[in-house]
Amino acid sequence: MASLQGKVIAITGAASGIGLALAHLAGAQGAKLALADIQIEPLQTVVAELKAANIDVIGTPLNVTSNQAVDDWIAATIHHFGRVDGAANIAGVTTKEAKYPFLADVSNEEWEFVMGINTTGLFYLLRAQVRVMKNGASIVNASSGTGLVGRPGMAAYSASKHAVIGLTKSVAKEYGPKGIRVNAVAPGPIKTPMLSRVYGDTKEENIESTPKEDLKPMSAIPLARFGEASEVAKLFAFLLSDDSSYITGSVHRVDGGALS
Repeated sequence: MASLQGKVIAITGAASGIGLALAHLAGAQGAKLALADIQIEPLQTVVAELKAANIDVIGTPLNVTSNQAVDDWIAATIHHFGRVDGAANIAGVTTKEAKYPFLADVSNEEWEFVMGINTTGLFYLLRAQVRVMKNGASIVNASSGTGLVGRPGMAAYSASKHAVIGLTKSVAKEYGPKGIRVNAVAPGPIKTPMLSRVYGDTKEENIESTPKEDLKPMSAIPLARFGEASEVAKLFAFLLSDDSSYITGSVHRVDGGALS
């Protein structure tokens, strides 16, 4: 079983969804955690929960669209722990507003919001991380099934998540000779707050009762269910661990076979 014992792992988007699941899993596997999220109160909650479980953890409110804030977060992580062994860059958004217009109706503000967080924010994170990482470090970026295919009404999101894959593969080739591995995970329909917004419902539990004919963003899923955040977190943990020591520049789907 993969282990993160003693590793210092930095996680963005740690206050909800996949990032939250990974924070708990990595902590249980013995990692020391530097968590970041723009949601301050939920972040404080998860930090308190992990500290109660005797996990060495710090939490930092973070807007990834600020390169200075990102640089400061990584610097604070180094100051506290002395190093960064792994990073899970999970923070992301689908849209600015709860609607999914075709390209002709996408505003400049919408495009800049999505690309600013999902793509430029990732660039800031990767740049700060590779500057301080040493041989044996691992970075895992969150792309999406929509980063592998196009979807109507999601042009900005799809473009941003395709860009995640481009960044992942390029940085893997640049920093592989230094012993730094970089991979991406492409989740499909996973029960998270983000999926709730895609289906027009803010309550995760209501996704399951949505009539199949209304689930337009996704076609049939061979496993006939939505995934759990914990299932994606396990793949992140494996890629962050030394058990994946010869894997880099790869994109790994977790989608129940939706894109098979």
